Amino acid sequence: MMTRRDAAIALDIPLEMAQRHGIPSRLGEDELAAILAEPPAWLVQSRANRQGKRPVWVHLTCEVCGYSEAARPKKWWPEFDFVHCADHSPRELPAVAEGRVRCEYEEIGTRMTGVVDESV
Repeated sequence: MMTRRDAAIALDIPLEMAQRHGIPSRLGEDELAAILAEPPAWLVQSRANRQGKRPVWVHLTCEVCGYSEAARPKKWWPEFDFVHCADHSPRELPAVAEGRVRCEYEEIGTRMTGVVDESV
């Protein structure tokens, strides 16, 4: 069994859309497979409307330990060079290259920090 959130991630739709279109709070793998095999009209339209746009979900993976979680990207998120979880310090990431400065974006996802090494 999987949760509605897991199904929304697998379908690449917002959680609100999953709820609005009757995706149950718990569903089996076979039910998800059926939706993926024969997507309803609303899902086909949603995918068509998103062509070339920002993804609905992104997978954030800690550079240090590999912990991973799915999150809804925000418009203000830059392209991160690294991501680390709350269990690790930025000192555990690869060194900052010469001529660059490290910027951190805290609280992306539930326990992640995004890192961008920008040119000076």
